[in-house]
Amino acid sequence: MMFGALVLAAIAASGPRTESIVKYHAPPPDFAIPTRRGSQRLADLRGKPVVLNFWATWCPPCIDELPSFVRARRQYGDRVTFVTVSAEAHNVAAGYLRQRGIDLLVVEDVSGIISKSYAVPPIPVTVVLDPLGNVLYLSVGELSWDELHGAIDQALTPSQSTPAVAPPPGTHILRVLK
Repeated sequence: MMFGALVLAAIAASGPRTESIVKYHAPPPDFAIPTRRGSQRLADLRGKPVVLNFWATWCPPCIDELPSFVRARRQYGDRVTFVTVSAEAHNVAAGYLRQRGIDLLVVEDVSGIISKSYAVPPIPVTVVLDPLGNVLYLSVGELSWDELHGAIDQALTPSQSTPAVAPPPGTHILRVLK
């Protein structure tokens, strides 16, 4: 707990990293998502929970948590939208998933604009949005199955817009794990 507070204090002391900051009970920065039917905005996905995962193929914790996302995709099916975001070169992350038969949508953030707008610290980072499009859960670091499953279940419940433990309104949120 003390370590998490120190990390949050260090981030806050370094000043604002970007103009957009992810906050509980608020929509995160919007961005375009390429789909098989053309481009779609993150904001257009309202109506069901969305799981965003910032990751890279060179990141061991990112690779270690991929099976949890695959399992969640299978378990929740179309009730939840899963979007991965990678700042690697074109087709690196998509090719990695394709070679392994992993069916997760990849947004290529080659310029890093999306990651910067989310003020993403070192990856992996996972953000779970409720059906209203508001941030319900944010995890920095490798995510376990239990954490992911719990966040998604919470997003699927009628009281999904209230996180289990919410910081004061307007607070930048980071949940430091491991």
